Amino acid sequence: MTTKDPVFIYNHNEIQYKFNDRHPFDPQRLVLTVDLLKKAGVLPDSVIRRPRPAMERELLRVHTSSYIEVVKGLSYTSPEERWLNEANRFGLDTEDTPYFPRMHDITSTIVGGSITAADIVMSGEAPHALHLGGGLHHAMRNKGAGFCVYNDASATIAHLREKYDARVLYVDTDVHHGDGVQWSFYSDPNVCTLSIHETGKYLFPGTGAVSERGEGDAFGTNVNIPVEPYTEDDSWLECFGEVLTSAISHFKPDVIVSQHGCDAHAFDPLAHVHCSMRVYKAMPELIHSLAHHWCEGRWIALGGGGYDIWRVVPRAWSLLWLVMSEQALLHQLDADPQLRLPQAWLDAWQPESPVQLPEAWLDPVSDWEPMPRRQVITDQNRQNKEIALLYLK
Repeated sequence: MTTKDPVFIYNHNEIQYKFNDRHPFDPQRLVLTVDLLKKAGVLPDSVIRRPRPAMERELLRVHTSSYIEVVKGLSYTSPEERWLNEANRFGLDTEDTPYFPRMHDITSTIVGGSITAADIVMSGEAPHALHLGGGLHHAMRNKGAGFCVYNDASATIAHLREKYDARVLYVDTDVHHGDGVQWSFYSDPNVCTLSIHETGKYLFPGTGAVSERGEGDAFGTNVNIPVEPYTEDDSWLECFGEVLTSAISHFKPDVIVSQHGCDAHAFDPLAHVHCSMRVYKAMPELIHSLAHHWCEGRWIALGGGGYDIWRVVPRAWSLLWLVMSEQALLHQLDADPQLRLPQAWLDAWQPESPVQLPEAWLDPVSDWEPMPRRQVITDQNRQNKEIALLYLK
């Protein structure tokens, strides 16, 4: 059965993807986002689907059997010594990505949720699907990294390739380079990966140079747009819009998979880019338009990074859903950029928030102090943009 409404993949149990109480990856951001959408009246129960656990063969498409066995072994409350001895080799005892109880089961469900979104879109049941619990883009084939245990984005792309023989365009808007996905498909000419991110000179994972272009038959299907620290909205959107539009016209995908980390915002504590909420409306609007122009609307969107869970993530991810589901609220926002958030949401969460919650959907950027060296930053970003565009010709 086909519906024009997009599907929202979510289950409250996804908030169990939690390393510890001190870790910056806080799954409470999912709860805050869903509640904002509910209180805004734009997320009816009829569009919500539960994620399912990924099958082992689905994990094996992008992870080694030895890595999966270690993840399983470290998922017990008190892991055996043999698994503890392997944790370091597989990147699961670091400050960023420490093992935690039920890690395998919980992360398998994250992967399964993203694959469910893919099946819903590719079957024609819905044109778009959103899984905000997904977007764990740093995990490698045999190593956890960057808050990511299994790579649901890579697993979803591999599923689209194997089950549907689809040409996939992966678009990564996280401020950190989408390295795990890039390396998973670096030699696959049927997957184009495009990542816009803060330059790796100063930020984890240190990769994502514009010169990383793919290899073998896939040379030219890997696109990176590194931007300078303190990049602002206009420069970010100029680079993103021009390169993405050119890349999709060259690659001509069957489906878009996008990752929507929202940590390029000025308030995010783990990066140095200075964008506002404006980019988190504009980027999905462009992706949405391109999906309908090139892919008959087929668009699978995932979550990602975002570490200001009070002021940034709920608004950014809600804007993504507003665009995907073509809500009338978007037109109100266009008419009134300072449209207020639902008072019921502010009243519910302000007592718990350690910071003052923003009252409007978008940021009052005109009140922000301009970044020093704005023109120098813009010029450097343009150089990288032009190189990326040159490589696409």
